[in-house]
Amino acid sequence: MAASERRAFAHKINRTVAAEVRKQVSRERSGSPHSSRRSSSSLGVPLTEAIEPLDFEDVLSSRPPEVEPGPLRDLIEFPADDLELQKQPRECRTTESGVPEDGKLDAQVRAAVEMYSEDWVIVRRRYQHLSPAYSPVTTETQRERQRGLTCQIFEQDTSGDERMGPEDMDDSQHCSGSPEDTPRNSGASGIFSLRNLASDSLLPALLERAAPEDVDRRNEALRRQHRAPALLTLYPAPDEDEAVERCSLPEPPREHFGQRILVKCLSLKFEIEIEPIFGTLALYDVREKKKISENFYFDLNSDSVKGLLRAHGTHPAISTLARSAIFSVTYPSPDIFLVVKLEKVLQQGDISECCEPYMVMKEADAAKNREKLERLRLAAEQFCTRLGRYRMPFAWTAVHLANILSSVGPQDRDSDSEGERRPTWAERRRRGPQDRSCSGDDACSFSSFRPATLTVTNFFKQEAERLSDEDLFKFLADMRRPSSLMRRLRPVTAQLKIDISPAPENLHFCLSPELLHVKPYPDPRGRPTKEVLEFPAREVYAPHTCYRNLLFVYPHSLNFSSRQGSVRNLTVRIQYMAGEDQSQALPVIFGKSSCSEFTREAFTPVIYHNKSPEFYEEFKLRLPACVTENHHLFFTFYHVSCQPRPGAALETPVGFTWIPLLQHGRLRTGPFCLPVSVDPPPPSYSVLTPDVALPGMRWVDGHKGVFSVELTAVSSVHPQDPHLDKFFTLVHVLEEGTFPFRLKETVLSEATVEQELRASLSALRLASPEPLVAFSHHVLDKLVRLVVRPPIIGGQIVNLGRGAFEAMAHVASLVHRSLEAVQDSRGHCPLLAAYVHYAFRLPGGDLSLPGGVAPATVQAATLARGSGRPTSLYLTRSKSISSSNPDLAVVPGSVDDEVSRILATKAIDRNSSRASSYLEASSSALPAPQPRHTVQKLLHEELALQWVVSSSAVRELTLQHAWFFLQLMIKSMELHLLLGQRLDTPRKLRFPGRFLDDITALVASVGLEVINRVHKDMELAERLNASLAFFLSDLLSIADRGFVFSLVRAHYKQVTTRLQSTPNPAALLTLRIDFTRILCSHEHYVTLNLPCCPLSPPASPSPSVSSTTSQSSTFSSQAPDPKVTSMFELSGPFRQQHFLSGLLLTELALALEPEAEGASLLHKKAISAVHSLLCSHDVDPRYTEATVKAKVAELYLPLLSLARDTLPRLHGFAEGSGQRSRLASMLDSDTEGEGDIGGTINPSVAMAIAGGPLAPGSRTSISQGPSTAARSGCPLSAESSRTLLVCVLWVLKNAEPALLQRWATDLALPQLGRLLDLLYLCLAAFEYKGKKAFERINSLTFKKSLDMKARLEEAILGTIGARQEMVRRSRERSPFGNQENVRWRKSATHWRQTSDRVDKTKDEMEHEALVDGNLATEASLVVLDMLEIIVQTVMLSEARENILGAVLKVVLYSLGSAQSALFLQHGLATQRALVSKFPELLFEEDTELCADLCLRLLRHCGSRISTIRTHASASLYLLMRQNFEIGHNFARVKMLVTMSLSSLVGTAQNFSEEHLRRSLKTILTYAEEDIGLRDSAFAEQVQDLMFNLHMILTDTVKMKEHQEDPEMLMDLMYRIARGYQGSPDLRLTWLQNMAGKHAELGNHAEAAQCMVHAAALVAEYLALLEDSRHLPVGCVSFQNVSSNVLEESAISDDILSPDEEGFCSGKNFTELGLVGLLEQAAAYFTMGGLYEAVNEVYKNLIPILEAHRDYKKLAAVHGKLQEAFTKIMHQSSGWEASQLRETFLAKDGRNPEPGRLGGGQWGGVYLGHTSEWASMVHDLVTWMNKSLCTRNRQSQSWQRSHTD
Repeated sequence: MAASERRAFAHKINRTVAAEVRKQVSRERSGSPHSSRRSSSSLGVPLTEAIEPLDFEDVLSSRPPEVEPGPLRDLIEFPADDLELQKQPRECRTTESGVPEDGKLDAQVRAAVEMYSEDWVIVRRRYQHLSPAYSPVTTETQRERQRGLTCQIFEQDTSGDERMGPEDMDDSQHCSGSPEDTPRNSGASGIFSLRNLASDSLLPALLERAAPEDVDRRNEALRRQHRAPALLTLYPAPDEDEAVERCSLPEPPREHFGQRILVKCLSLKFEIEIEPIFGTLALYDVREKKKISENFYFDLNSDSVKGLLRAHGTHPAISTLARSAIFSVTYPSPDIFLVVKLEKVLQQGDISECCEPYMVMKEADAAKNREKLERLRLAAEQFCTRLGRYRMPFAWTAVHLANILSSVGPQDRDSDSEGERRPTWAERRRRGPQDRSCSGDDACSFSSFRPATLTVTNFFKQEAERLSDEDLFKFLADMRRPSSLMRRLRPVTAQLKIDISPAPENLHFCLSPELLHVKPYPDPRGRPTKEVLEFPAREVYAPHTCYRNLLFVYPHSLNFSSRQGSVRNLTVRIQYMAGEDQSQALPVIFGKSSCSEFTREAFTPVIYHNKSPEFYEEFKLRLPACVTENHHLFFTFYHVSCQPRPGAALETPVGFTWIPLLQHGRLRTGPFCLPVSVDPPPPSYSVLTPDVALPGMRWVDGHKGVFSVELTAVSSVHPQDPHLDKFFTLVHVLEEGTFPFRLKETVLSEATVEQELRASLSALRLASPEPLVAFSHHVLDKLVRLVVRPPIIGGQIVNLGRGAFEAMAHVASLVHRSLEAVQDSRGHCPLLAAYVHYAFRLPGGDLSLPGGVAPATVQAATLARGSGRPTSLYLTRSKSISSSNPDLAVVPGSVDDEVSRILATKAIDRNSSRASSYLEASSSALPAPQPRHTVQKLLHEELALQWVVSSSAVRELTLQHAWFFLQLMIKSMELHLLLGQRLDTPRKLRFPGRFLDDITALVASVGLEVINRVHKDMELAERLNASLAFFLSDLLSIADRGFVFSLVRAHYKQVTTRLQSTPNPAALLTLRIDFTRILCSHEHYVTLNLPCCPLSPPASPSPSVSSTTSQSSTFSSQAPDPKVTSMFELSGPFRQQHFLSGLLLTELALALEPEAEGASLLHKKAISAVHSLLCSHDVDPRYTEATVKAKVAELYLPLLSLARDTLPRLHGFAEGSGQRSRLASMLDSDTEGEGDIGGTINPSVAMAIAGGPLAPGSRTSISQGPSTAARSGCPLSAESSRTLLVCVLWVLKNAEPALLQRWATDLALPQLGRLLDLLYLCLAAFEYKGKKAFERINSLTFKKSLDMKARLEEAILGTIGARQEMVRRSRERSPFGNQENVRWRKSATHWRQTSDRVDKTKDEMEHEALVDGNLATEASLVVLDMLEIIVQTVMLSEARENILGAVLKVVLYSLGSAQSALFLQHGLATQRALVSKFPELLFEEDTELCADLCLRLLRHCGSRISTIRTHASASLYLLMRQNFEIGHNFARVKMLVTMSLSSLVGTAQNFSEEHLRRSLKTILTYAEEDIGLRDSAFAEQVQDLMFNLHMILTDTVKMKEHQEDPEMLMDLMYRIARGYQGSPDLRLTWLQNMAGKHAELGNHAEAAQCMVHAAALVAEYLALLEDSRHLPVGCVSFQNVSSNVLEESAISDDILSPDEEGFCSGKNFTELGLVGLLEQAAAYFTMGGLYEAVNEVYKNLIPILEAHRDYKKLAAVHGKLQEAFTKIMHQSSGWEASQLRETFLAKDGRNPEPGRLGGGQWGGVYLGHTSEWASMVHDLVTWMNKSLCTRNRQSQSWQRSHTD
C-alpha cells in the first residue's frame, strides 16, 4: 500500500511543476470555502450588503392562510387578536380610595383626582410573552424543564456489579473458581466451564433474514422512541450578558416605601404610678440632622389612670389607640435613632420639680412613702381635672438602631446557602434607592434583621431651655461617644418595653398616614397599627400615585420677653380656618392618642414660667381638597393659670397671628417668623398677611417677628415649585378659558397668555428635580395634551408643538438624570417606562367606546401641511411650512444639513416608491374632514415631525433618551389603531405616507447617529442602537412589514458604507449583531420569515458556493437541484424571502470569516444570538408539532453549510494528550476524492512537494489536529464551538429528513467529507464526562477558591509581595488545560459552569451529570440519524465505498466513546445494518476498520450492563457469520477478535472477564440456534474460537491475581507473547502490552527492548513484501541493539503468508507503523538513559525518513541525536554503567530477553542458589575493574590526540 503511494508520488512529480502545486495548495488550504462567501450570492448581492426584501404584504395577499393545511396555517399571518386594549384597575392599598368626592373642585385638584382614580391603559400584545425578550431561557427555567429526565445508564458510572441482573450474579458465582482449577492447556476443562455458564438474553428475530429496508424502518422506529423532545433544554442556557434583547414589562407605579420597621410599644412602667404619661416616637438621622419621620403617639396608661382625664376627654377613636407603628427608612444609616419623648399633664412647678418624685421614690419603698404617694396622687388628680387638656414636657430617651441590628445580627445570614449566589437578571435589572444607599453595609440594612425586644430603663428629664431639635441632635451625637456626658446625668427610672422587627408584607389592621384602612383589614374593631409617614433624609425621586394632601405645622419658638403682663405659662392654639368666624374652624387636625380622630384645635405643651419657650411639637393637618384664598392657619397664644385663683380664668389669650395658605394661587410653605398682635384681628384679616400693619392694632415688640413656625406640605396636589405651579396654573386657565386671570402681580389676558405659556414651557427645565419627578405624570400628560389638542385663544389655534416637544425632552432628561442610579440594564428610566406603559393615554379618547377618536382627526394632524404634500419634499421645505415652528431657521453647516442630505437620498425622495402609493391610498380611504370647534392631532405624527425638524440642542436631548419618545410613538400608534377601529384596515392604509416619510427620515437620522458616535460615545451608541431596533420591532406589529424591512435594509446600507472606511469595524459589527438580535426577538419572528412560502431560485443563478467547488454532486453526474441548494446556503432567494433569518445567519457567516476583525467577540455574539433563538423555539408551545418545527428548522438550514465551512477553526475536543486518538481522515487519500474530481493534484502529494511531512490523509481534516494551514484565522473557543455544534444538531434533529436527504444527495465529495468531519466533532464535543469528572471539577474549583482566600490573607498581612504574586500567576496553569487560568477565560473549559458558586451540593452534581448524560445521548442519536440519511443516499454513488468507509469510521468512534446504554443499542443496530448491506466495507477493503470494530464489540461484550452485552454479542456473531458467508471461513474476524481480546487484556482498566464469558456463551448460543448454518462448519469454528478466547481469559485471571507482583506479571505476559510466536499480529499486540506495562512501572529500558522486538517483527514482514533499500533488511538490522531480536526471524514464509486473509493486517504492519515503533523505542531508550542505543535505533529510522523527504521529522531526529550525544559526554558514569551492563551480559552469554531486564531477574535466569550468585558477583567485580582501567587509558589518548 505504501509502495503504491510512493510510486504515484514519483509519477506525479515528473508531470507537475512544483510552483503550480504550491499555488494549488495555497488556494485549497487558505482560501477555504470562506473566500467566496463575501462575493458569492445567487442574486449577485454580496453578504456584506442587505438584500432587497420581498413586499411582505403583497406576498401574504397572494397566499392567504387558508392555503396551508393543518397546523402550518398559523405560521402564515399574525393572529387576529394579536393586539388588545386593557384597562387595568389602579392598585389601591386601602379599602377606601381617599380621593375627595366630586364637588366644587378647582381645575388642579380635579386633574389630580382624575389621575389618581383612573385605571391604567395598557396596550397588550397577546403573544409577546413568547418572545425571547420577555420569556428568556435562563438557568432557572432550564432546570425547571429538566425535571423528569430519564436517567441514562453509562458504563463508566457503574461500580462493581451494581448493574448485574440475578442471572449475572449466579454466573459470577458459578465461574469464579473454574479458571483457578484449570491449567493453561486443559481445553476440556475450559469447554466445560464455558458450557456451564448462563447466556444473556437473545435478540428476537436476529437470525431471521429480513430485507434491509425493513430493518432500516424498524431501527428508525426504535430510535424515535424515548427521545428528548427539546435538545437545547439539555444544554446550558444562553449567556445572560449577551441578551441585549432582554426586557421586561415595567412595574406599575406604586407608592414609595423604604425599608420598613415595625415598632410595638408593649409597656411603660415607672417606680410610682400616680398620673397619666403620654409617649411619642419618631426617627432622627444625626448625620443629616433631620427628623425623618412624623410623630407616632401612643398611650400605655392603665384604664384607672386614664380615668383621671375623663372630664376632658371624649370617646377615643380606635385609630388613636394604636400602640404599634411601621416606620419607613429610604436611606438606612448607622446614625439613625429612635427617639422616645414622654409628656404628662400640666401641673404647677417646673420640669425638675415634677420629675423629682420619679427619680427619688422606688417601688420597693411604697409602704414607707404611702402618705407621700397619696398626696402626689391627690395633687395629680386635681391637676388632671383642671388642666387635663394641657401637656408639659417630661422625659426623653433614644435607641440607637445600629446597636440593635449589630447585636441581634441579620436574619438567617449564616444559614443562607444561597448567600453567594449571583443575582439573576431580573434581580439586577432594577435597584431601588434604598438598595443603592447601603450596598455593602449590612449593618445599616433594616430589612433583614432578627426581631428584638428591648427594655429601655433610663430616661433623661427634659430641660426647659433645651427642647429644640438642634439641642436634641447634640444630645444624640453625645450619646454615641464612649465618655458621654449623658451618662453622668441622673436618670428617670422607668421600664419601656418595645419590639423592633422588620415589617411583614401584608400586616393586618394597618392604617395609612391618612388613617385609611390598608388591605387586608379584617375587622374594624381591631387595635390598629399605624403607618408613619417618612420624611426622607435626602431627595426621593418617585412619582405620586395616590391622593395625599397633608400639612405639618412645626412651632419652633416664641419670644414674649417684652410682653407686659402675666404671660409666663404660654401655649399656642392652632386652628385651620375656612373663614374668620370661630365656627369656621375645620376638624382637620389629626388627634394624638386616646382622643378623637380629628379635632378643630390643638395646643402646644406648656413650659412652666417661661416667657420665651421653645417648642418641639408637630401638628398634622389634612388639607381640604379645595384650598381657597380665605383658608388660613390661626394661632392664638394663651397664658395658662396653673394655680386656681378665685375669679381668674384658666386661660387668657395674650396674642394672635395667622398665615394665609394661598398666595397667588399657590400653597404657602416654609419657615415663617410672624409678628403677634395683642388685639384680635379685624374683619377681612385673612386675605392679608400679619406683616401688613393694620391700623388700630397693637403688636408685640413693635410688630417684629416673635413667633417662629414652619409649614411643610406632603401633597400630591400642590407641587410646591414655582415653575411647576405656574405651568399648571396656565394650563388650567386655558382649559377653563377664564380671562382675565391674575398670575402673581400680572393680569393675563388672551393676548398675553400665549407668551406666558411659551415662557412657562421653556422654564420647566428649571424646576427642582424632586417635585418634577413627583409630578412627572401630570407634567407629561399636560404636555401631550398641548401637542394633541392645541389651545384655541381668541378663535385662533395656538400651535405649541415645538415648545411642548422641547419641554418633553427636558423633562425626560431631568427625570433620567435624577433616577440615573436605578436605570435598568438598557439605560431606561423605570419611571418613564411605567408612564408610557400604564399611564399614557390619548387625551379625549373614550376607552369604553372603540371609536373614541374620530376618523377626521387624522386629517387634522398635518400641522398645516396640505393633504397633497409631495413625497419628494425636502426637509428644509417641511421646516418652513410647519406652522408649529414659524420661527424655525436652518443654520448652515448644522446637523440639520446632514439629516437633510439623508432625507433627500433615502427618505423623502421616493417619487415612485411605497410612500406615494400610501399617500394616495390613504387619502382616498379616509373620509373628508368635518368642521370641528377643536383641533385633534395625532401624537405619533407630531412627535416624528418635531423630532425630525428639531434644533441641534433639542435633538441631542432627544437622542439621549430616544427610547422614551420611540415607545411613546408606538403606544400612540397602537391606541390610534385600537380606538379608531383601524386594525381591520390593510396595513398599507393604516398610516398616511407623510408620516411614513417622517419615520423614514427619523430612522435614517438615528441610524446615522449610531454610526457617528460608535467611536466617540460607545454607551450612547449602544443605547441608540437598541432603541432603534426595538422601535422597528414594535413597528412590525402595527405597520406595513415590507416598509419596516425596507427601513432595516436602509440602516444596513448605512452601516455597510461606514464599515468600508472605519479603521476599527469590530465595534460597529457588534452593534449590528445586537440590532439584528433584537429584531429577531419578535414574537412572530417565524411568521415574519415567510416559512410556508416555497423558495424559488432565480431564473439564471450565478454559481453558488457549492457549485464553485464542484460541478456535480457526489451521487450523480447531474447538476445539484437549485431549489435545495438555495435552501441550504445563504443564497439570494433565501435571504430575500427569509429576511430576518437571512440577516442573522449573514451576521454569523461574516463573524466566522477568518479575516474578521475582533473575531473572538463576534464569534460569541453571533453564535449566542442563534442559540438564543433556537432555545426560544424549543420552548415555544406554538411549535411543538413536528411539521411546524420542521418548517422553523428550514429557516436555519444554511447553518449546516456555515458550520461545515468553519470546521478547520472549530475547537478540537478530542485532541491533546490523554484523549482518544482521532480518526486519520473521514475520506482516505487513496479514494482520489477531493483531488481528482476537479482535475486537481492530490493534496497529500502536493504537501509533500511543498515540503510538508508525510501525511496519510487526503486533506488536513479537523480529525488530525490543528495545523497552521488549516486553522488560518482566529480559532473559535471551546464554548463557542460547542454552542455552534449544538445549534447544528438542533437543525439536524428538527429538519425534514427527506429534505436533508436531497441535500446530501447534491453534496460534492469534499463537502460530504467535511460534513462527516462535523458529525465526528459533534460526537467528541458532547461526549459524556462521567459523574466523577463533575466531582473532580467541583473539588478543583473549591480548592482553588480556598487557595485564593489564603493568598488574599497573605497579601493583606504583607507576607507576599506584588512581584511574587505576578510571577506565580504567570507560571500557574489551569487544571483544565495549559492555556490560561479558568477564572479569567471561561472558554478554556469544556464544561460551562452553571453558577458562580464553588461548592456545589451532591444533588446539584448529580443533576448536572444527569443532564450531561441526556445531552450526550441525544446528540449522538441525532448524529446517528444523519448518518442513516447519508447511508440511504449512498446507493447510487460512484464513490460509495469511500463514503461508507468514512461513515463507518464515525459510527466506530461513536461506539468507542463514552455512550449510554440507550444509544449503544441503537448504534449497534445501525452497525449491524450497515455491515449487512455493505459487507465489502470490512472484508474486501481496509482491514483497519474491521479491527476497530472487533475491538469495540469485544469491549462492549465485557460490559457490566446486560443490555449492552446483548447487542454487542449479537453484532459480533453477525459479523462472524457475514465473514463466513463471503468466504466459507472467518479467519480474518477470528484473528482480529483474538488480537482485540489480547489488546483489551493489556490496556483496559475496568475489563470484566466474568461478563465477557457470559457474552461468549451468548455467541455460542446464537451459533447453536442458527438453523441456516447448522449444516456448515461455521458452528464448529465459532465454538473453537469461543473456547480459545475463554482460555485467553483464563490467563487474564491469573495475570490479575498477580497485579501486585510486577515480576510475576511480566513473566506471565512474556510467556503469553512467546506462545504467539506463530501469530505475528497477536505477538505484536502482546509486545506492545508489555511495553506499556513496563513504562507504567518505570522500566523504560525494558519497554524500549519490547518496542525493538516489535519493530524487528514488522521489518521481517515488510522485507517479505518488497525489497526496498531504505527499509531494514529484517530483524538482522537490529542486532546491534540486542542480539535477542534474532528470535523474530522465526517468522518465515511457511508461517507468514502475506496473501493470507487476516494475517499482518493491522496498521502497524506498514512503513508508517514501523516508523512509529522505532520512534517509541528511541523515546523509551532516552527515558531509560541508554543513549547509545538511541543512535542504533535512529540508524534504521533515518533512511526511511530520507526516502519520504520528511525533513521536519529528520530535523527532530537529528536534534534528539545531538541531545543524546551531549548527555553521553556529560554523563560518563551513566554511559559506563549502561555499557557495563550490556557488555557484561554479552560476555557472560546471558543476553537479555525482551521484558526481562528488570526486577529480580538477571539475563532470563531466576536468582536461585547463593553459590551461583556469589560467582556472578565475583566475575562482575573483576570485569568492572578491567573495563574502567581500559576506559581511562582510551580517554587520555583521545584527549592527547585532539590537543596535539
